[in-house]
Amino acid sequence: MSEIELIQRKTIRVLALGQVLGGFGLGSVLSIGSLLARDLSGSEAWAGSAATFSTLGAAIWAIPLSRLAYARGRRVSLASGAALAITGAIAVIESANLRLFPLLLLGIFLLGAGSATSLQARFAATDIPMPGKTGRSIGLVVWATTIGAVTGPNLFGPGDQLGEALGLPPMTGPFLFTVAAQIGSTLVFWFGLRPDPLLYAQKLETKTKNKISLKSALQTLKENPVPRFAVFAVALSHMVMVSVMSMTPVHMQDMGYDLVVVGFTISLHIAGMYALSPVMGILADKIGKVQLILLGQFMYLLAIAFAGFGDMDRVQVTIGLTLLGLGWSASTVAGSALLASSVPANEKTNVQGVSDSTMNLSGAIGGGIAGSILSLVAFNGLNFVALVPVTVIIILSVLIFKRAKQIS
Repeated sequence: MSEIELIQRKTIRVLALGQVLGGFGLGSVLSIGSLLARDLSGSEAWAGSAATFSTLGAAIWAIPLSRLAYARGRRVSLASGAALAITGAIAVIESANLRLFPLLLLGIFLLGAGSATSLQARFAATDIPMPGKTGRSIGLVVWATTIGAVTGPNLFGPGDQLGEALGLPPMTGPFLFTVAAQIGSTLVFWFGLRPDPLLYAQKLETKTKNKISLKSALQTLKENPVPRFAVFAVALSHMVMVSVMSMTPVHMQDMGYDLVVVGFTISLHIAGMYALSPVMGILADKIGKVQLILLGQFMYLLAIAFAGFGDMDRVQVTIGLTLLGLGWSASTVAGSALLASSVPANEKTNVQGVSDSTMNLSGAIGGGIAGSILSLVAFNGLNFVALVPVTVIIILSVLIFKRAKQIS
């Protein structure tokens, strides 16, 4: 086995472990965060602010973290993002203690850096060139998030009991697990990514470093329709997922279910997002990336049908949320692989940062309007509104198919 292959294997193992730990905070932020937002603000319309500020934070942190990676390597960037998330989780706990809604939003915004870190980690899996295995590498790292992300929501009940025993406000106990997990993730990235995969890959390149900027990334996307499509597909798919998923805990609480039931439903959704990502990665390499994006949108259509028409049936809502996770997995893994394989090497980290930022801004918009839509047309109406971006992606997929065929 060559040196490159050995380093890549070690990199994937370290990234996977970091993702396992980092995944513990995902369910708490969007699920309990929406409940805390409604509680502290006193308005259901503000319930979506948790998803908005989380994804807005991830969007804003994505670009500086990608530039930090380009300048100092993935090790520094990923560890820094995880460290910011620790501060955010502590701020969320304190916001409930002080009953300060703005502090909750700040804490969730800082926790967004953890999401940005998780997203950047999937691209870190492709820093070292491994032809024909782009989708598989991304899929393996995304899959690693499953363990923490699925376990996390099932710790809502125990976490709340732990918080109560420690004298913390209701619904903040689960964030103690987030703090501990993000500390572990920080240490794993800092000490484990040696050699740094991005710096190692840069040494393999004979070209000198370009000066990266937002302008150069946008110019690259303007000149290359395939990666431009990949950015749009990932962003709009994320918007659909965040808008529906973030309002599900509020809807289920209104149906009379407690945190344990809500946590179980969200854990199945997150399992759909991550558990089959290695399969999605293999499919992206085998059947084609654009084709898999299109398959993901058909999964969304099924998810909307179940959750929309069966909005008052817990089983149908759960099936819908699980399918929503699978659609997100297919679209995100395939879109990320398409982007990584179609962008010029000297612009990769730059464009990847813009992609993650666009993805999370789209999620912020989806989460931001989801609360208002829920208030106006209820949960079933929210699902049917989500058909709009799904339709756009399907149309774009058909238009780009011939152009992308050589790459996918």
